[in-house]
Amino acid sequence: MSLHRVSSMSSYEHVRGSSPARSEHRKMSFNPVGTWVPPAAKKEPVGAFEVSKTRRLRMRHPPIIHNQSLIHALVQVAAAVVYCLFAAGVVFGYAALKPVLVREGVYGEYCSEMSVDAEATTCYEQEIRLNLMFTTAAVATNVCALPVGTVLDRYGPRVCGLVGSLCLALGAIFFSFASQLPFDGYIPGYLFLALGGPFVFISSFQLSNTFPQHSGLILALLTGAFDSSSAIFLFYRLIYLASDFSFTPQKFFLLYLVVPVIISIAQVFLMPKASYKTVGELVTQAEDPSHDIRPADQHISDESRLARLREERRQHRESVVSEITSLLGRKGEEGDKQTQAEERKKQRSGVWGALHGKSAFQQIKSPWFVLITLFTVVQMVRINYFVATIRTQYEHLLSDHEKAVQVNNAFDVALPLGGVVAIPMIGLVLDNTSTPFVLTLLVSVATAIGVLGVLPYLWAAYANIALFVLYRPLYYTAVSDYAAKVFGFHTFGKVYGLIICLAGVLNFFQSALDALTHKTFNGDPIPVNMMLLVVALVVGVALVGFVWYKSRKLGRDRLEEEAEGATERLMPEPNARLADGER
Repeated sequence: MSLHRVSSMSSYEHVRGSSPARSEHRKMSFNPVGTWVPPAAKKEPVGAFEVSKTRRLRMRHPPIIHNQSLIHALVQVAAAVVYCLFAAGVVFGYAALKPVLVREGVYGEYCSEMSVDAEATTCYEQEIRLNLMFTTAAVATNVCALPVGTVLDRYGPRVCGLVGSLCLALGAIFFSFASQLPFDGYIPGYLFLALGGPFVFISSFQLSNTFPQHSGLILALLTGAFDSSSAIFLFYRLIYLASDFSFTPQKFFLLYLVVPVIISIAQVFLMPKASYKTVGELVTQAEDPSHDIRPADQHISDESRLARLREERRQHRESVVSEITSLLGRKGEEGDKQTQAEERKKQRSGVWGALHGKSAFQQIKSPWFVLITLFTVVQMVRINYFVATIRTQYEHLLSDHEKAVQVNNAFDVALPLGGVVAIPMIGLVLDNTSTPFVLTLLVSVATAIGVLGVLPYLWAAYANIALFVLYRPLYYTAVSDYAAKVFGFHTFGKVYGLIICLAGVLNFFQSALDALTHKTFNGDPIPVNMMLLVVALVVGVALVGFVWYKSRKLGRDRLEEEAEGATERLMPEPNARLADGER
């Protein structure tokens, strides 16, 4: 999963000074399958602007909220951050949960000889089934963008959050009673936990519109909560060990049912039923004169009264636009400076607008799409393969079970921390460098991770972990950033959703890599890691080369267009100057 970095403030600037034909100014949808829902079925977003003048005097940056207090808005944001911390991406803490499952003998019946030492390595059949559980969850998390977008667009964030709560509850119940069920309950249990996360997480994005000037901070908090949620299973494993193995997975997941219950209560009594509007949506609605005419007007026979009502509505619309501009400090030179800064950022990217205005089909059949999709597939397989097999890999590389456990423990702590630490770094890199540079950085770091991953040294293992936990959030964010800049917001949902969906489905290839490692190479991870390294390097170099070439061509084309559009200042003719002198 990834979170595209979108500012609700930028949408205000776009609406105020954009042309309808410009695709980069269109609203981004989180629905990868497009807005096929009939307009009548859609929920109108909540109006998010009405603050009294007295409150404005007390607040430096008031929230853009409708008929509710500042405290209510703050509680909504805080609640979303907290429950995302406990639910958004818990399945990615699999590396911390896996030793507990092995200790409890999950899928142990598939091993012909169970070791007396419960901490011993797993057999092939057990390893494959445990990893399949995580692979299925990772695939579901990415493919889930399809139903999440549809539910969110059609029914709103409250229903979306309630669906997520239901999935989390089903996952916890399946996992709690998996050993007592007549079928394998672990895979569907982990699958439902994976499905619940995106429903809860993505439905919280719209809360960034409550405080437009701090929308980036709110999105960063939600992203940090998602990354940190993988630590939930780490804390559980620590409690499990401290309780002398008495706090079993069944007890933990029964206790975890509190999380979906609290989320459901928050959705019903605290969270908005419909999404908050961005500032740009508010301005668009306020400037639309059709809102001056309402169905109830046909029952008013007095023409003067009707005219007076419509005039009051018009004045109210204009006051809304004026107050938005005043409250957010977006007028005059300050607004011009931010607009200029945004334009410089677009030009600095080198690829902005490469395929804006093209249809989704035209974009999908282009090398821009094919290469980034191949790169995403390979990197996602590498990432999830490493998360699922880190302990078994280092047991073979280091030939020491205890050292492998130490590496696994370090990874369990570093994974959630890396996502939080990387947030400011990611923002600086994406905002201040070109897209070709970002892709070059991704390929370079991925190559370094691949090299470190085949070295049989403890220092290399820790270095590998440090790079990996920083690379993972950068990679996911950079792909979404690439999609927005190259393909545009108009087709973002379809194109980016398809990239992640394909990468998710092809993650089932990870099971084949597991089989190859254990059956063909007798547990040695080096051959598989080397193959992944070579494939990733070839695809990465092709992507970087193509984007570098196209960015330079786009730069030349832009300069030519600016030169052609420049106004030529012609010197007056000599005869004209003479005539002026005579007069």
